[in-house]
Amino acid sequence: TLDLKKPEAIDVITKLLKSCDIVLENFRPGTMTRLNFDYSIARQIKPDIIWCSITGFGQTGPLANRQAYDQIIQGLCGVMSLTGTKETSPMRVGYQVCDTLSAITGAFAIAAALYRRKVSGEGEFIDLSMLDASIASMPSWPMSNYLNAGLKPTPMGNDNGASAPSGTFKTKEGMLNIVANDQKQFEALCDAIDAPHIKENPNFIDRPTRVRHRDELRDQIEERLKTRTAREWDKILARYNVPAGLILSLPEILEHEHVAARGIIKSFDEEAIGIPFQVHKLGFNLAQHPADVTLPPPRLGEQTEELLLSLGYSQQSIADLKGKKVI
Repeated sequence: TLDLKKPEAIDVITKLLKSCDIVLENFRPGTMTRLNFDYSIARQIKPDIIWCSITGFGQTGPLANRQAYDQIIQGLCGVMSLTGTKETSPMRVGYQVCDTLSAITGAFAIAAALYRRKVSGEGEFIDLSMLDASIASMPSWPMSNYLNAGLKPTPMGNDNGASAPSGTFKTKEGMLNIVANDQKQFEALCDAIDAPHIKENPNFIDRPTRVRHRDELRDQIEERLKTRTAREWDKILARYNVPAGLILSLPEILEHEHVAARGIIKSFDEEAIGIPFQVHKLGFNLAQHPADVTLPPPRLGEQTEELLLSLGYSQQSIADLKGKKVI
């Protein structure tokens, strides 16, 4: 922890920078310049430094200096206009999706810059906009359909605008996601629910025709699904190789046997952090060098003294910095 408004804090960062590969900051444009430590200064100290600046709207453009939070970006990028139904939209996605997409995009950009530096020896300034990252992540069919065909996307609830049957279906108890996109999957679905009449109906003969008659198709499928529960149908559809899945709450999926088998959740005991603590691990595995979360999240400033000692600060100088409220 450093109070960047104190000159002594900039001295600490300057020393730390010499052993760093990456600077990551998410202040509004111009903030680091006002603090007398921006990319132009950093690259004089370490020419091959990679500096990633995450802002709401980027370093340029008419919105560059606006404040941004996840919900603001969700509203601007178009995702809220597509979420929900015609009656309920616009609706926020249920978690900080734009924050998350920006973080993932930042990791990707940094990895790309690190590889480029290995090849060229050059550092990089990454101008990462939450709005840009969110727009770039938008689903292909609404984005491409609008850019290339002029088709304005509309909210469709849980339905897939490009396919049918593809969405959420009611059963005797609970709801089920079914995504039978191609002809083979559609026919397998009809077989699984014992509905040859649906497969033979000319209104459902191929994918484009099914999309045009999606409401009629939904009604007929749900008529069959109402004979069993969602959990029963989930097992049956899996046997017929029909893409389908239960709709689970967060606690339900975290307690699912598959999540347990994959080891996605990691627990730290009380000795490691002072209280029992759980985190989710990374969303991928490496066969040769397994990726893991080896330490619990540090408390605010927990490693400040350790880092300062590694930079050559004495215990007395660290005490002086504390006294001046630099750290």
